[in-house]
Amino acid sequence: METKTKAAKIEAGEAFSVKGSRGISIFDLILRIVAIVGTFGSAVAMGTTNQTLPFFNQFIEFQAQYDDFTTFTLFVIVNAIVCGYLALSLPLSILHIIRSRAANSRVLLIVLDTVMLALLSAGASAAAAIVYLAHNGNSSANWFAICQQFQNFCQRISGSLIGSFVAVVSVVLLVILSGVALSRH
Repeated sequence: METKTKAAKIEAGEAFSVKGSRGISIFDLILRIVAIVGTFGSAVAMGTTNQTLPFFNQFIEFQAQYDDFTTFTLFVIVNAIVCGYLALSLPLSILHIIRSRAANSRVLLIVLDTVMLALLSAGASAAAAIVYLAHNGNSSANWFAICQQFQNFCQRISGSLIGSFVAVVSVVLLVILSGVALSRH
């Protein structure tokens, strides 16, 4: 009788749930740190982006700054909010490594991670649309590509998008991991 119970537990995966849950929790912590680095780097890179070009003489200059585009300002704010949330969620992630059975905090994290994922993907997607216009322009709307003149500006905003989309992928994986961890309970 006792061997049937042990066999049933092993078959159901319950015997390995503590080790597997701890591994999921460690991977969760690593993904949160990766997302923090991505969002923080993106916010700083975008927030410090500007370039000035002289025009004919020293007195007339053309300037491109991130805050000339409200979408880029939104992008910086969203990345800062998500970075702050992820930093504040680190103690709960560490708690899940120590106590692998903490289900209520996992539910809270999966809900908040999903909200942050929506916010981050919306900000990154909106900024990506403006970066596309900056690189290619739109002749039917008479929007000119500014990246031919402001090359450093465009390189920095494009690099900022890469960090933000790395964070989006990390948060997607966080939501999936939280769902897997909850299904094991």
